[in-house]
Amino acid sequence: MLSLRAFSRSIPRVSRSVARTSLRPAVLPKSIAQPWKQASKPIYASFSTSSAFREPAAEGDIELLAKLDEEVKHEKASGAEDAKEQKTSIDYTLKAGEWEVKDVAGEQEVVLTKKFGNEKIRVTFTVADINNLSEDPMDDLHDDALSDEADFQQSSRDVESEDDILPPTFPARLSIAIEKANSGALLIQAVIQDGDLQVEEISHFKEAEIAYSQTAEKDWTRQSLYAGPPAENLDPELLAFWGRYLEERGLNVEFQTMVTDYIAYKEQKEYVSWLENVRKFIAA
Repeated sequence: MLSLRAFSRSIPRVSRSVARTSLRPAVLPKSIAQPWKQASKPIYASFSTSSAFREPAAEGDIELLAKLDEEVKHEKASGAEDAKEQKTSIDYTLKAGEWEVKDVAGEQEVVLTKKFGNEKIRVTFTVADINNLSEDPMDDLHDDALSDEADFQQSSRDVESEDDILPPTFPARLSIAIEKANSGALLIQAVIQDGDLQVEEISHFKEAEIAYSQTAEKDWTRQSLYAGPPAENLDPELLAFWGRYLEERGLNVEFQTMVTDYIAYKEQKEYVSWLENVRKFIAA
């Protein structure tokens, strides 16, 4: 599946040409001074002490660096306004819901925690979900390319601008642990897609740590215990009450929108950081 970034770039737009100007370092001439005669004013700096004369590992490195520079500038310029709006909306929802956030730069997972009465609630999601689109946008683009002129004109009337083309949504998976002192914890696996929170599995563990611990031992214990039936096998009315149960704990429509926005926001930030780190490595 393509990422949202790949989809956005597949939409026709004004092409951005890559400057292919020669960036290869000039070859310095050898010193013309006689070995027994020292020049009073050396013309060239020492090769061994100046990083400006460091040779690249391969010729392709220079073009790769130029492309990475272009990509960083493009991502920062095109995503700045969206990122600002997303951050404002995300912060508002988190504050209103009294959520505390654990978001470590460079890591894919985000953890939200809060207290609700005598409960401790822990919600975990990952930016990796943004790569799991519900459909392949290239299918529609391919069909459009093969359509005749009449279909193309009709399509042009239906879609007036790029802003009218909405990217397909991705399923955002949530791991929800609800803990009570001396009563263990519930572990609810759910997924957000198309503005709907769908419960997939509900498990109860007598030891609360089993519900959210990431150690191999706890993970093995978690998988060996009975996890409950698939939610789709539950009575529809009972499943509806589970939806209300989560909504009353702050996992409402606004929260669901915030999660998908957060995933997109963090993935974009991590992508730019990745580009910059890779560029520094190539240039070192």
